[in-house]
Amino acid sequence: MKKVAVQGIKGAFHEDAARRYFGDEVEIVECLSFKQVCERVDLDEVDYAVMAIENSIAGSLLNNYALMRDYHLRIIGETYLHINMNLMVLPGVKKEEIKEIHSHPIALKQCSEFIYENFGEIKLREKSDTAGAAKGLVDDDLRNVAAIGNLRSADIYGLEVIEKGIETNKKNYTRFLVLAKHGNPPGYGNKASVCFEVGHFHGALAKVLNIFAENDINLTKIQSVPIIGKPKEYSFHVDLEWNSFENYERAIHLVLKNVSSLSILGEYERGEMQIHDQ
Repeated sequence: MKKVAVQGIKGAFHEDAARRYFGDEVEIVECLSFKQVCERVDLDEVDYAVMAIENSIAGSLLNNYALMRDYHLRIIGETYLHINMNLMVLPGVKKEEIKEIHSHPIALKQCSEFIYENFGEIKLREKSDTAGAAKGLVDDDLRNVAAIGNLRSADIYGLEVIEKGIETNKKNYTRFLVLAKHGNPPGYGNKASVCFEVGHFHGALAKVLNIFAENDINLTKIQSVPIIGKPKEYSFHVDLEWNSFENYERAIHLVLKNVSSLSILGEYERGEMQIHDQ
């Protein structure tokens, strides 16, 4: 059985993403931080890791780009998860009894309109993950507290869902990367994530991007990440998609001649996003 490291505890969105990609026949290894997730892969304690890299509302998780590079991990796949938030309490607790709401800070932010409209200036408490907030209700028998999280965590910890779909933006998605110590075989997939640095002169970045365009390579994301210890210097993380692997190989060969460094973080199959209209 595959062992997969995720940030958070059982019931977290990361577990949902891992099971969406691998199916239910996996052993989920809970980690306290993204750093610990990467360490588990590096030390061969797990086969894979699933790690969030961007959210359609909150944006990119820049620190996770750095972790991938620091631990020399390879991207072997990706999956998208529709983020649906729900208000949950211990069984029998009424809405009017709620005095505090616990959840991950991003989840609280994503549900801010619902919270204000229904509870006004209620006390909010940030937790390390949504599932941890749900579990905390049970562990501490918090009968005047609600948690915000997914339906899976409500099922796992025996909570009652009193409001579903409370997120402000209903088209909220998180992209998760599937990481391993070694990449896919050469020539695999139709998407790649690469990282490069260019010189400090006029048009340096544009020249590289034009090479991809001239070879019919579609850029689906470009993210600049500050280089630690080098003020005003950045690495560029780019996601590429292609119909012809030969075009991709040719483009990479030409790009190598126009950058100061280039790393291929992974070549893999593009994940499909299932758009929800709710």
